[in-house]
Amino acid sequence: MASLFPQFLSHPNPHLRNNLLSSQTTKNPSQHYIRIPPRKHYLFITKCTAPNSTQPDFPSPNSETTTSAEKFPIEKRRKSEITRDRKSSTGLEKPEPPNFEIGWKRTKEIPLEKPVGYVIADFLEKLEGLMGREFGSRELLVKAAEIVAERAREEAEVLRDDGKVEDRMVTELFRVLKLMEMDMVMVKAAVKDETLSERLEQAKARCRQAIPVALSF
Repeated sequence: MASLFPQFLSHPNPHLRNNLLSSQTTKNPSQHYIRIPPRKHYLFITKCTAPNSTQPDFPSPNSETTTSAEKFPIEKRRKSEITRDRKSSTGLEKPEPPNFEIGWKRTKEIPLEKPVGYVIADFLEKLEGLMGREFGSRELLVKAAEIVAERAREEAEVLRDDGKVEDRMVTELFRVLKLMEMDMVMVKAAVKDETLSERLEQAKARCRQAIPVALSF
């Protein structure tokens, strides 16, 4: 009974309200009342249902909508036509441009083979460099020059015996080496510094003279 009383207050009867308003208007005709329409109550029903399992949003991989790998039409990849054209053009060779268009290419061939008297020229170049440096004593420098001259003579004789060098070229080399040895003896016998420097320059000049003779073998 107590639970029905609040419902009665919250949901008044529209007929009873109209009777009250009509009785009040008859008793006090001078007063005007505004008639309020009855409230309408709407009932919203939300139905909670489980999702339809027969129509899933995302099909499973095992469903019939997906096509198996055996049934899927796979087209074999064709060979590119560019590759064919490239193979066909391998036989064509582009001619070289004129020499003035090639800056990096030498027009004159450089002989890479060393001359026959390269070993003798190497000995003489090293002796010339030794004369231009500071040395321990004159005796050691003269001894080194004698060893180089003797080694050059032996090498020249071997080349002459093998028939690779003419006799006149060997004779010219021996003459220059003998002059160089004479200058080195004067270096050993020099007393003044001026005489020493002059004889050293003369011996270096003899070495430079013997180098082209050895390279011309």
